[in-house]
Amino acid sequence: MVSRAGFDNEKYLAEQSAEILNRVDRFGKKLYLEFGGKLLFDYHAARVLPGFDPNVKMRLLQKIRDKSEVLLCIYAGDIERKKVRADFGITYDSDALKLIDDLREWEIEVAAVVITRYENQPSANVFKNKLERRNIRVYTHRYTKGYPTDIDTIVSGEGYGANQYISTTKPIVVVTGPGPGSGKLATCLSQIYHEYHHGVRAGYAKFETFPIWNLPLKHPVNMAYEAATADIRDFNMIDSFHLEAYDEKAVNYNRDVEVFPVLKRIIEKITGERSFYKSPTDMGVNRAGFGIINDDVVRKAATQEIIRRYFRYACEYAMGFVEKETVQRVELLLEELGVNPEDRSVVKPAREAAIEAEKKGKGNDGIFCGAAIELHDGAIITGKNSPLMHAASALVLNAVKYLANIPDAMHLLPSNIMESISHFKKDVLKGKRVSLDLEETLIALSISATVNPAAQMAIEKFKELSGCEVHITHIPTPGDEAGLRKLGVNLTSDPNFATKHLFGS
Repeated sequence: MVSRAGFDNEKYLAEQSAEILNRVDRFGKKLYLEFGGKLLFDYHAARVLPGFDPNVKMRLLQKIRDKSEVLLCIYAGDIERKKVRADFGITYDSDALKLIDDLREWEIEVAAVVITRYENQPSANVFKNKLERRNIRVYTHRYTKGYPTDIDTIVSGEGYGANQYISTTKPIVVVTGPGPGSGKLATCLSQIYHEYHHGVRAGYAKFETFPIWNLPLKHPVNMAYEAATADIRDFNMIDSFHLEAYDEKAVNYNRDVEVFPVLKRIIEKITGERSFYKSPTDMGVNRAGFGIINDDVVRKAATQEIIRRYFRYACEYAMGFVEKETVQRVELLLEELGVNPEDRSVVKPAREAAIEAEKKGKGNDGIFCGAAIELHDGAIITGKNSPLMHAASALVLNAVKYLANIPDAMHLLPSNIMESISHFKKDVLKGKRVSLDLEETLIALSISATVNPAAQMAIEKFKELSGCEVHITHIPTPGDEAGLRKLGVNLTSDPNFATKHLFGS
């Protein structure tokens, strides 16, 4: 797996910051900039655009931080149903708290948090109390009366006027949230309504990385966006408004195109002026396409991301989190590209490792699991489960032994440590499975390193696993998933369960 850069961050930064500042100048005193996607740790972008810095948007904000402040939106319903951000494995409300902390580390303060579509949900109230008791301003906005068709009600005291005005002081107000549907657009428009009532001329623009408007509709990078949003049924389309206005093809996604006529009318109703926006693409300040320096590299990377999304949704379907249609939507994308799940390099080796485990009769509770990792030098290492450890544990130990040139026959974990942990899990914690998951294995390895130089050498190689591709033939247990996430690998798994038990491990 020899990685090549497909994206130039510095070129992108220069293009993007110039575009934002130009948009501020065009509006005059204030710009409400809706940030789509992830503000920090945008791993989707990093995966489909090799070379993309997951925190490049924060670097951009730092460049303009003297002129900007942040509003953080979160949908009350996402708090209530404990929606999870998959790449961190934490709920959206926890992600919002993490984002506030992360922004502070970048010396950027969140001016306020807005809980949108608020209806006194108990969990939302707990979240609100938690923030306010830490001296963070919190506002609640209810569903906008009249939206989306009754413009006169929307732009009135009963609509946006019913929301509290959030006082801001900088010319650029970045409006962000932990995920799609967080109420960012409604917050922007509500604020613009209030700004005009305060005599301040304000405007709206959208900072959206995907889809990339100046790439073809069926470019794998844009198709990867469809795969990423298959659960909310987003799809890309040609922006018909842009085509009519400029005779130029531009790619946008269905919700932006569908809402544009209403959005334009709302803005014109608020401002009392004819909007200079002729298309939803006009509203964007997306210069990501100009940062691509190797189209072949990003095409291949984006295709792999679609395969990863397929496995993720297949597992989520098995666990009851998504509908069958979500999986089928990604299957159609794979068919369009002429690829299949087995075109992911680590899938077949992982499945072969599971078959080998079954032949040797070394599994756990009759389950035979295999795992494979592709290292940065292209080497593929495998592991399989046993009565002593999970497949993910065996895989990671085998990988770091390879990287540290430690002989395969040398044990990194002494038998007395393994037996002690197994005894503790079985006899003290009364667990059904006594084999070590990855988190337990990593702790055991750190203990072993105090007396075993080989274990210490292996630990020093963990950082080289970041960004590697991993596949497991069974849905990882919480301990395996958390361990692999901390190691920074790109994980997929087959939609099989690692235990026959319906509850507990």
